[in-house]
Amino acid sequence: MSANLTRRGFLKLAGAGMAATSLGAMGFGAAEAAEAAHVRAFKLAATTETRNICTYCSVACGIIMYSKGDLAAGEKAELIHIEGDADHPVNRGTLCPKGSALKDYVKAETRLTKPRYRAPGSDKFQEISWDEALDKIARAIKDDRDANLIEKNAAGLTVNRWTTAGFLAASATTNETAWATWKVVRSLGIVGFDNQARV
Repeated sequence: MSANLTRRGFLKLAGAGMAATSLGAMGFGAAEAAEAAHVRAFKLAATTETRNICTYCSVACGIIMYSKGDLAAGEKAELIHIEGDADHPVNRGTLCPKGSALKDYVKAETRLTKPRYRAPGSDKFQEISWDEALDKIARAIKDDRDANLIEKNAAGLTVNRWTTAGFLAASATTNETAWATWKVVRSLGIVGFDNQARV
């Protein structure tokens, strides 16, 4: 440093140093210039994009799921990223902590992927097929409805009420699915019918 540096010269030198470090902090350094010269491919460019609804609560936020693997070619698809859908009118791209952790929920080692059944008196669950599970559910519904359906009230009017079973519908659904659910549940005679949105 020169021994005859004036006050004005010192301020100019300090200002130039501050400008240089500011430009470097904003990404105008040599490394960033070299990075800009080589454009990387967007990491989600080779993935399949699927829009869906978050499975957690009754808000029904929109999500976008990105997966790798060609299902049409028989490959197993692997979920690699989930984010909020910016075009969805409910959440406009935002997700709560539960929605942000959806990928971890899907990839959890403890997640059940097959139906399990615990026989009466047993202390453990056993895996069963989907056909067996649906047959057990259908049989339980039919037996309970046959045993407990109230066909006529005290005045002799036909009411067809089934009061020993209830149904809780999902809130993350479309109007068409909600209409079909309503028709099926009411045609069975179920009186206790509610939606997750009110819970």
